[in-house]
This record gives sequence, C-alpha cells and structure tokens, in this order.
Amino acid sequence: MAQYIRLRDYILQTFRRKAFLLSPSEHAAERYQPVSLARRLGAKTVGTALLLATVVGSGIMAERLSGGNTAIALLANTLATGAALVALILTFGPISGAHFNPAVTFADAIEGGISWRETPTYTFAQVAGAILGTISAHLMFQLPLLSLSRHIRSGPSQVVSEFVATFGILSVIWGCSRLRSSAVAFAVGSYITAAYWFTASTSFANPAVTLARALTDTFSGIRPADAPWFILAQLGGALAATFLFRWLVPGLQKTAPEIVVPHGDARRGF
Repeated sequence: MAQYIRLRDYILQTFRRKAFLLSPSEHAAERYQPVSLARRLGAKTVGTALLLATVVGSGIMAERLSGGNTAIALLANTLATGAALVALILTFGPISGAHFNPAVTFADAIEGGISWRETPTYTFAQVAGAILGTISAHLMFQLPLLSLSRHIRSGPSQVVSEFVATFGILSVIWGCSRLRSSAVAFAVGSYITAAYWFTASTSFANPAVTLARALTDTFSGIRPADAPWFILAQLGGALAATFLFRWLVPGLQKTAPEIVVPHGDARRGF
C-alpha cells in the first residue's frame, strides 16, 4: 500500500509539472535556484563588458566601413547594440537580473528590490565590466588600451536627451517586468534601438556606459568633461520613472526583486 501511495504521488507531481499546474511561487522556486552574490557580480561584470565591447567595437567597425557616411555608421552601431542587448539580457538575466546599468540598480534599490548594502558592489562590477569591454574593443581593432575621448557632447539638448532616454528605459522595464517579464529583453533592446535615433545624445542611458565611453576616442566616445552631466541626467530620469510607476502601479515594490528579469537571488531565498 505504501509503495502504491508513493507511486501515485510521483505520478501526480510529474503531471502537475508537465501540465504547468504549479503555483507561481512553486514555479519560481523550481526555476530560480539561489545564486550567490559572487556569481551575480560575475554575471554583471561579464554582461556589461560584452555590452561595451559591442557598443565600442561596432562603432569602430561602422566608422571604418561607412566611408564617412555618419548616418550609415550610426545605423550599424544601433543595430549591433540593440541585438546584443537582447541576447545579453536573455543570457545573464536568470543569473543576475541583467543589471548592466547602475541607473537600473539605483531604481531597484529605491523600490527595495535589492539591498542598499549590495548596490555599491553592483555598481562597481558594472563600471569595471564596462571599462574591460572598452579595452577589449580597442584590442580587437589594434588601438591603445584606453584613450580619452574628444567627442564633444555638451549643451542642454544633450542633457535633456539623456534624461528622456533613461526615463524611457526605466519606464519600459517597470512596465514590462510587472506582467510580461518574458518580453523585457526584446522591449529593452527595441527601445534602445529607437532611442539611438530620437535623442540628440544617441541614448547612452547608462552611467557605466557613459564612464567607459569617455575612455575611447572613437565613434561612440564622449568627452570626459561632458560625462558628469550625462550621469546626473540619467539618474534623474531613472528616479522620475520610478516614482511615476510607483504612482501608476501601487504594487510596484512587489515586482522590484524581479527586474530586469526574474532571477535567483540568495537574499529572497530563491
């Protein structure tokens, strides 16, 4: 009789899994196993490095092949960045949430998605990864490891553009992660692809990206003197979008631990 009961329980459990009858919490527990802080930091570092290698590397390649046509170069840079962003979020999202952006980490900490104690380590990993990505792009194209950019990106229009770009990306993340987490990667990649073209700044929308791009005197670079204004605008845009969605979606804090992508977080227990 005991063997029959065990067999019955095994069959029922298997059926529930195959038929997707598990509750949301049971699904989360099975799908997102605990991930240590070290692994999450590693994923953020590598993911951000690959993102910057794409941004900087595709900019160098585009400029070399476009024959002086800036529009063609920007289009190539845009498509490469948008495509890589989708792939990287899908790859590293289940491990670390695909936080490649300190502005996203900052917004998530405000909503309680991550602890303030972990926020500086996340930011350090993102910035370090971004610089490593820039160095790797320079190595691939036989350029000096680092070179301060002379690309001027100054003025109110540039600052407003960065505020709008970052406000938009956080709006997309908060909006999609609540009900359509599986679509976040594609939504973010699509938005950045569009924002390259509707903002005067070509949508940096990321403090780590901004710092790293100040270290490349190539197509995608930004003069170091202009970077602080970009970063302030980005943090302001992230803050504004977060408070807007706190009002639009009163239960926003329940979603915070799962942005950009639901993932294993040792602090949450799964």
